[in-house]
Amino acid sequence: MTDLEDFWEDLPTGAPPVDAILRGGRAGVARRSKLIRPLIAVAASAALIGAFVAGDVAGNWPGSGIGQPRSGPSPVAFQADLMPAQSCDQLLTSYRDRALGLVSAWGWGPSDPTAAQYALDSVTPLTQKRAAQTASATGTNVQETSVDEPDTVKTDGKLVVRLRGDALIVYDATGSTMVKRSTVNIPRIEDGEILLVGDTIVVIGADRVSPRDDLTGSRRGSRVVTVSVKQPSDPVIESTVTYSSRVLSAREHGSVIRLVLAAGLPALDFIQPKGKKVTKQQALEANRLAIQMSTIHDWLPSYDTGKGSKNLLDCSDVAIPPDSFGLDTVSVVGFKATSATTLHSIGLAGAATIAYESADHLFLADGPSTGRCGRLCLDSPVRTDSQQSNGTTHLYDFALDGVYASHVASGEVEGTIADRWSLDEAAGVLRVAVGPSSETGDFNSVVTFRRQGQELIEIGRVDHLGDNEELKGVRWFDDLAVVVTYREVDPLFTIDLSNPAKPRRVGKLKIPGYSDYLHPLGNDEMVGIGYEGDGAQIALFDIADLAHVKRTDVQHYPHAEAIATWEPRAFTWLPDHHTVLTVLRKDNRVKVAVLKINNGHLTSTLTNVEYGDDANQVRTFELSDGRVVLVTGENVRFFNLP
Repeated sequence: MTDLEDFWEDLPTGAPPVDAILRGGRAGVARRSKLIRPLIAVAASAALIGAFVAGDVAGNWPGSGIGQPRSGPSPVAFQADLMPAQSCDQLLTSYRDRALGLVSAWGWGPSDPTAAQYALDSVTPLTQKRAAQTASATGTNVQETSVDEPDTVKTDGKLVVRLRGDALIVYDATGSTMVKRSTVNIPRIEDGEILLVGDTIVVIGADRVSPRDDLTGSRRGSRVVTVSVKQPSDPVIESTVTYSSRVLSAREHGSVIRLVLAAGLPALDFIQPKGKKVTKQQALEANRLAIQMSTIHDWLPSYDTGKGSKNLLDCSDVAIPPDSFGLDTVSVVGFKATSATTLHSIGLAGAATIAYESADHLFLADGPSTGRCGRLCLDSPVRTDSQQSNGTTHLYDFALDGVYASHVASGEVEGTIADRWSLDEAAGVLRVAVGPSSETGDFNSVVTFRRQGQELIEIGRVDHLGDNEELKGVRWFDDLAVVVTYREVDPLFTIDLSNPAKPRRVGKLKIPGYSDYLHPLGNDEMVGIGYEGDGAQIALFDIADLAHVKRTDVQHYPHAEAIATWEPRAFTWLPDHHTVLTVLRKDNRVKVAVLKINNGHLTSTLTNVEYGDDANQVRTFELSDGRVVLVTGENVRFFNLP
């Protein structure tokens, strides 16, 4: 028995956490002189013992976290079956054990580098192409009306703010013409987008100087920069926070910004085979040793507010998922837009590739890779072989309360989830559209879940939505789902969700082509944007009779690409004008299609607005006074409807 254990016997506590105490003592003196280390270690250990005794008696031992201190009470982070790590040692062991099953002689990823390169070169990433809700108050076509999403342009009705590259440009929209007021450069930002909260702009993007991930090629780090536009002619950068993780999702709930971050697999000192000098077996053994020698700091993400790097997560705030979950570290971070350096963070020691937020819940999901994405997805962390073959998607439900997120329930569904647009929550029911996997037949389904205690329980489902067909589009209503699948023709299914426990297929419409993007127009009408034959098509549907949905009109655009099929923010519905605006690209020309709707018919007018790759920059949105703004690659101006 050690001296510490002897000392503990005389104290009114439980079993002595000797390892944690000694580890804390060693960590506290790691930077001190070796000559005085033993004395300081004893002092540090005694201090930790005192803290533990006080905490044990009070029932409030904080654990062995290594991150920032807490300030004030907060909700319990994990209230369901996800259990937080009991120590940094336990968490590190979990990371190491799962990582040993992933590493090869070439490091992370497949054991054959030729196969890995083929997967990266040939992959077609799944894009976000499900139906969006009506525009947010800042002009963005979003998934949920109460949850704003970042975009390259935002408005409050008086100002229009757009981010082009690293230039944040402020325009005055109160006059008869758009007037540029100021430009401020955002340092080190790459692929950035913005949110607008009052007179604060939150710029979110990749950190241009962070290293690139060896597997995905994307930046590993990200930046969040807040800019005050109280004086539109003189914007002021107020804060900059750098994260070592990439942004998987960013959302705004009122004044609260919530990020879901993915750290990726750590950059360890791996080696690769070199002919006779280093054999495959030697490289594999060396790489496995590198994992076994990794520290908790290699795995946990960090952040920096300009005062030095800190740990984003405490070990005690990281939950360890089942072994079948992919390997990564996902962080859920909440902060006020006006105080972006004051964070609340919890983590999951796993790979969640999908994040969907309703008004008061966040759902994280992951599952087997799909056929379109191949074995190695560009935007997905490495998954274990067992996960890729088991055909099941894990679901984790977090309740949202201001800046806080608390895990409240878990579940799973057999099948694959394409992206966040395949999930929806209404009246406490989670609705999920899933494609086939090894655990299902070759068909698509809509499955409903309700929280019961700490579980997401499946309460209803509809199968055989497009047998042997690809799931192309989903539109969620309060008590209705419209699902589009495709092989050679476009079956459009209507699903009655008025009784979530007994969802039922009501109607089926077969038409040529397919619709990737669906948008309700009111008055029992819906528009679908997709493809047929050699070009884009925009169709108008009458959904008044769910059993007999009718396509009342369609416009074809030969050899054109419909941007909204993969970028819903390139779509605008103007209800007062009964007009749809959407972006098309044909060859090198970019056009805005203006479609007026009258008595079930579409009248289309095309306007040239841009050329080349700037098609991705084109946006349209309506101001509160009814005027329409057009954003192109080089310009922001008012757009007169034909």
